[in-house]
Amino acid sequence: MKEDLRHIVQALPSSPGIYRYYNEKGELLYVGKAKNIKKRVSSYFSHKAVNRKTAELVSRIHTIQFTIVHSESDALLLENNLIKQYKPLFNIDLKDDKTYPYIVIKKEPFPRVFLTRKKLDDGSTYLGPFTSTGKVREFLDLIRQLLPVRTCKLNLSEQNIRSNKYKVCLEYQLGNCKGPCEGLQDSDDYMAHIAQIKNILNGKLGVVLQFLKREMQTLATDMKFEKAATTKKKIEFLENYQSTSAVVNPNMGDADVFYLIREEDKVFINYLMVRNGAVIQSDNTEVDVKADDDNADILATIIQNTRNIFQSAAQEIIVPFAISWGISDVQITVPKRGNKVSLLDMSKANADYQLKEYKRKKSLLLTNDNKNIQDTLRALKQKLHLTVWPAHIECFDNSNFQGSYPVAAMVCFKDGEPSKKDYRTYHIKTVKGIDDFASMKEVVFRRYARLKSEGAMLPQLIIIDGGKGQLNAAHESICQLGLENSITLIGLAKNVEELFFIHDRESLKLPINDPVLLLIRKIRDEVHRFGLQFHRNLRSKGSISNELENINGVGTKTIELLMKKFRSVEGIMNADKEDICKLIGKSKSDIILDYFKKKGAR
Repeated sequence: MKEDLRHIVQALPSSPGIYRYYNEKGELLYVGKAKNIKKRVSSYFSHKAVNRKTAELVSRIHTIQFTIVHSESDALLLENNLIKQYKPLFNIDLKDDKTYPYIVIKKEPFPRVFLTRKKLDDGSTYLGPFTSTGKVREFLDLIRQLLPVRTCKLNLSEQNIRSNKYKVCLEYQLGNCKGPCEGLQDSDDYMAHIAQIKNILNGKLGVVLQFLKREMQTLATDMKFEKAATTKKKIEFLENYQSTSAVVNPNMGDADVFYLIREEDKVFINYLMVRNGAVIQSDNTEVDVKADDDNADILATIIQNTRNIFQSAAQEIIVPFAISWGISDVQITVPKRGNKVSLLDMSKANADYQLKEYKRKKSLLLTNDNKNIQDTLRALKQKLHLTVWPAHIECFDNSNFQGSYPVAAMVCFKDGEPSKKDYRTYHIKTVKGIDDFASMKEVVFRRYARLKSEGAMLPQLIIIDGGKGQLNAAHESICQLGLENSITLIGLAKNVEELFFIHDRESLKLPINDPVLLLIRKIRDEVHRFGLQFHRNLRSKGSISNELENINGVGTKTIELLMKKFRSVEGIMNADKEDICKLIGKSKSDIILDYFKKKGAR
């Protein structure tokens, strides 16, 4: 251990809390929690690391920081938040809830109920998230069968309803809506249905059954036998739906069930959400273990993250082995018998399936990938009429930031696989304004002039992301360097994904699932990703900015509209006032024009 680290470790407190490891550049490497910070951190340095990844972590540690907390539960929460915020290199990756679908009950008169992936801070009620869109649609179909609510986007304010502004639509005639737009359903009755929808989504089907039975009884008492018969069918439908769900024990209540399986540096975790004794959701998590984390610590971290995502308040967590939790109002159960063991077995079966699928795919990759790649490269050589084996392929893409600051990216594939050490990015140096053709000509010339001067190996195939214009520009540089007989160039059109060759009038159109086209698209998508990452890095470092961002009252969307229309800040300065006003409105156009006027630019 380095001497300065030894002093830091000796001075650490023997308290519960969080410790953080940083490298020489001040980058966060790892966040960990501990009952005893000093004891846990010392263990990293007191003996040889148990695996290569942990040894690599220890070798990079330059600084150690810590935060003392009151309890293990506080440590767990803080660790979870720091991992999600900073994504340290050696921690497991915690997914968040951005890709999960929700069911939203919109905050509006006579609320609509629909699927969304955007959770907004708009006062609406968001239920979920759910593990699959299919499950959401199943719930929505169930809701429409039982509790009709409107699907239109009309503004059903009291004033609009009283003034008879709207008329019922076909949904009312079909029985899918009770016609609140014409005042045929009052707000109290509608909101009673909304309350039962919430019960369905929270797994409280028994409560909904009681509601429907009371409704049927009321209708029968009022001699509305036809409507009562319809409600009876709804009850039967819901009872049938309930019987098909995975009910363990209706008297068991709510619980979260987790099972973990570890395979070398991979961990597979299944989560079952149990509400009122029924499994209503299941989610699978796969994480890479990047340091010397034991299974109990990994499981505790995943549990905390999963419960945050699914907003679970279940007061019991069922797990296969003891974990350090420390949250007093939540019971950790390691069952030995009964219904809870059955739940754990169900969760284990899901985790086992994850592991089997992982092994199957890994096996297929090991046995088939090399053969598939060779076959695809052989087909590529044949279909593109190449004279040599395409072992080395490079692909170029131009891009710009909000219509300004042109840059380019190049990716390299060798033997059909990315060779990331050979990736390159370029700032456009010789082109003024936005000129995709001239920019492509510049970067292709710079790339191969350098390779030629260094005597380095040239690619057999160059892919230009763009149509004939970019392809011809790239070809001019290749000819200027005297390499036209050494390298084949093709262009890939951005929209229809057809291939262009120099001097050919007709493009080559391959079937959408052709392995050759799939490989070319893979290379094209990789250059897009790499170029976008370059832009983001420049953006985060403040290396590029748009002058419009300095104007108070002008937001990102306005800037994007202007740049899309006028292509550059100079184009905006020279544009007609009427054109700017028509695009973004008078008030914002006045702000922008006044800014340029004060600068003397107009």
